Amino acid sequence: MLHDRVLVRQDGGEGERRSTAGIVIPATASMGRRLSWATAVGVGPNVRSIVVGDRVLFDPDDRSEVELHGREYVLLRERDVHAVAAVRVEPDGTGLYL
Repeated sequence: MLHDRVLVRQDGGEGERRSTAGIVIPATASMGRRLSWATAVGVGPNVRSIVVGDRVLFDPDDRSEVELHGREYVLLRERDVHAVAAVRVEPDGTGLYL
């Protein structure tokens, strides 16, 4: 990884999904602009607030997809990440870095 790049693996598939009430929503259903969660699997040397294993929130419309060893990943810049959900929590912290 170079500079401020973050390699992530998306948590969910692009296929059909379920609502919280259990209703199946087909992949062809039109949705408004929605952010996606992914897990960081690699970070560049200049990334300051994300480490491997963190969950990040990003805009799926602004992404570069790459395939490595038969798996699909998304390559982002650190500035394109909207939020980080991390296990490391500082005293009096929430665990979410916005």
